[in-house]
Amino acid sequence: MIPGGGQPNMQQLLQQAQKMQQDLAKAQEELARTEVDGQAGGGLVRATVTGSGELRALKIDPAAVDPEDTETLADLVVAAVQAANENAQTLQQQKLGPLAQGLGGGGAGIPGLPF
Repeated sequence: MIPGGGQPNMQQLLQQAQKMQQDLAKAQEELARTEVDGQAGGGLVRATVTGSGELRALKIDPAAVDPEDTETLADLVVAAVQAANENAQTLQQQKLGPLAQGLGGGGAGIPGLPF
């Protein structure tokens, strides 16, 4: 039985929400520091992004550079960055998914709060 005639303990709910918010901020900071890679062309082009999706590095093997065919190189760069961003999104889901569920993610959030 919940004390107070069935009303939830607001102080306890606020403390839980505050802890989840702190955990979420910590996970987001960790994502911003974590780097993930993506590659294209069998590794001829490699992109490195942070877990939050910021492009940090791009490595292009000289074998991928053909002055007569810059379109293929551009496609490889785009594909490598996309692969890296997909890996970053997977990392985000792993890190933030459980926290979002704890905050009521999926439309069943705490009334009055944006999650």
